[in-house]
Amino acid sequence: MGRFGLSQPVRRSEDHRFLTGSGRYTADISLPSQVHAVMLRSPHAHARLRDIDVRPALALPGVLMVATAQDLAADGLGSIRCAVPVKGSVGQPMPSPGRPLLARERVRFVGEPVAFVVAESLAAARDAMESIAVAYEPLPAIAGIEQALEGDARGRIWDGAADNVAFFWERGDESAVDAALRQAVSRVDLSLVHNRVIPCPMEPRASIGAYNPDDHRYTLYTSSQGGHSIKEQLARDTLKVPAERIRVIVPDVGGGFGSKIFHYPEEALVLWCAQRLGRPVKWVADRSETFLGDTHGRDQRNKIAAAFTADGRIEALKVETIANMGAYLNEFAPAIPSQMTGCMLSGAYAIPLIYANCRGVYTNSTPVDAYRGAGRPEATYIVERLMDEAARLLALSPDELRRRNFIGPEQMPYRTAAGPVYDSGDFARNLDDALQSADWNGFERRRSEAAERGRLRGRGLSCYVEICGFDEEEATLICDADGTIELLIGTQSTGQGHETAYAQIIADDLGVPFASVTVRQGDTDRIPFGRGTSGSRSLPVGGPAVRAACAALIAHGETLARHLLQAGDRPMHFESGQYHLDGEQDGRGIGLAEIAAALALPENRPPGVPHARLTASGRYKLAASTFPNGTHVCEVEVDPETGATEVVSYHVVDDFGTVVNPLLLAGQVYGGIAQGIGQALFENAVYDPASAQLLTGSFVDYGLPRAADVPFVDFRTNCVPCTTNPMGIKGAGEAGTIGACPAVVNAVHDALAPLGVAPLDMPLSPEKIWRAIAAARNTSPSFSPPSPAAST
Repeated sequence: MGRFGLSQPVRRSEDHRFLTGSGRYTADISLPSQVHAVMLRSPHAHARLRDIDVRPALALPGVLMVATAQDLAADGLGSIRCAVPVKGSVGQPMPSPGRPLLARERVRFVGEPVAFVVAESLAAARDAMESIAVAYEPLPAIAGIEQALEGDARGRIWDGAADNVAFFWERGDESAVDAALRQAVSRVDLSLVHNRVIPCPMEPRASIGAYNPDDHRYTLYTSSQGGHSIKEQLARDTLKVPAERIRVIVPDVGGGFGSKIFHYPEEALVLWCAQRLGRPVKWVADRSETFLGDTHGRDQRNKIAAAFTADGRIEALKVETIANMGAYLNEFAPAIPSQMTGCMLSGAYAIPLIYANCRGVYTNSTPVDAYRGAGRPEATYIVERLMDEAARLLALSPDELRRRNFIGPEQMPYRTAAGPVYDSGDFARNLDDALQSADWNGFERRRSEAAERGRLRGRGLSCYVEICGFDEEEATLICDADGTIELLIGTQSTGQGHETAYAQIIADDLGVPFASVTVRQGDTDRIPFGRGTSGSRSLPVGGPAVRAACAALIAHGETLARHLLQAGDRPMHFESGQYHLDGEQDGRGIGLAEIAAALALPENRPPGVPHARLTASGRYKLAASTFPNGTHVCEVEVDPETGATEVVSYHVVDDFGTVVNPLLLAGQVYGGIAQGIGQALFENAVYDPASAQLLTGSFVDYGLPRAADVPFVDFRTNCVPCTTNPMGIKGAGEAGTIGACPAVVNAVHDALAPLGVAPLDMPLSPEKIWRAIAAARNTSPSFSPPSPAAST
């Protein structure tokens, strides 16, 4: 359909309402007779709850109720459970404590919910919250991985978890890998830290609960990445009422980054309180609650060993991980540092032997779960940092070492030693295109020029492969008599532009105007099935579902067209929204809108078509995952006097398979790279080692990248359609984040290497770099950082 069809750079149709303040987010919704709720959260990281006296709060004007764990237990409410079974080091089942809606007996992290206060106004609810008297008995707190490793000597967070170990996971033949390491011509050892990050979506979470006593149904409005999952968990685990009595509505969502996939206590509590009060209950998080109460990301330590041949070919890889789970096992948390990281440890390389293990440990901190990329950024960081360190050890250029180890396109499909089967990709071409775009061969000229200005310039590479797409999705199309096409689908946009991309597919397949398509998401009553948005699955799975629905609508429409045109079995074709009889000279035909209008009259419906609307559904189940891949090339300049790092050049070549909308795609890549730069240089959730208090609980202390910190990104594609879905789409929502961290860190290390500075862990803050340069200056008599030329 011309400029609105597939592969066209169509501007987001959502942008007008977002940019003009017409978006409708959960916090924008006000229901008749609505009341307000706030959460009382623990100020202690670890303490016994001796008593909660809510009487002072209930005595205040306008206060309607105060809920505690005792109240919830009396009404039979449950906990939020972890969806991933966990085992110990010899395969024994491990305890998996559910996350309570409100703390019972003990609090285990700062910010854990203790009581839920509902009042006529937000101010009254806050006053009441501050008057609640809670008797805490503080207990020793475990602030991070290092303290957790001290075991029971430090104290147990959970009685059934000896040494605070939550689970043990492994994959591969450890003895074979160890033998290869012993016999290696060259062995590379590396230890890495993945810093803890806080997702920080633009829109804090919010929930509104309503209850209708006439039909005994609950309605939840919530900011989420998938309403159907929330509905299932409310019915099964927390609210414990039949699923058909729950409706979840997700309006516009201002970012998620993984943290809004999960079911949170407030979602169940607003519904329960609404049922008890007979009035809608609204809760909106402030930014401090987002820092304390929403899941965090990353936070793991890796011990890496790799065997290389004399000519630089990798023979074996061993990765041992310790991952911080926080105080509870959140919904998918155990899978992120284990399965999701472990399955991608081959990266873009032909590694014959891989062994990986992971120990998850409990700490008195906010639970950790999926954050943009969810295991794949961790795996790519491990592999790409290893490749750079190996290149230095083997005296090879970083690009040459990668070329010697790439999986070739002629080897596809290729089963990696980590498990997945790559179906497509040309990794060497990605690298070649990126290096040419970045003028790799001209780097030494730029380094010399930077030195004249007193700056240290470095360059870094990252070649990534990620895994996308899972499960299945369903799409339903409804055509109305005025020609509008409505799509109902169970994915959930959080700012990616789904409405635009899906409309392009429909416009292309049905030959209808782009503007005639309306996309509906986020209503479990209207949309009976959906798996939400996570793991870059929406277009790889949702796109083929939409295409299947288009095909079903065309087929159903043809049946109706034949009936209305009395065409019998005569040949017919569909083009530009119209059915035409082949060979007809008089132009006889009928359009989708005309068919929809005709169906309004019962006499126009053929036998077996009871519906008064022209509608059809399609479902697509992904048989195998997709594997986006690409190369990032980054250049930085470091000021040796202050340690400040500036990303001065960034080039990326990605393979995303079939591209639906290059403009939306570029936006996803740019945003992902910004988040990767943020983790590499700025972001770090820090807990006080003595008290386990979050020290970076606001934007005053937690550093996000600003616009000036992100350079212009030269983004290009080298797209090889995948073979694992009918549209060839590979997925793109997380790729920028996955490739960016190692590219930036490798560039900084390249800049510092001439000074003898050893590798540093993220985030590479100015202070950390300045201290490393100062230490190198004190230990090396020949130390000589660049200084500005005399003329400057």
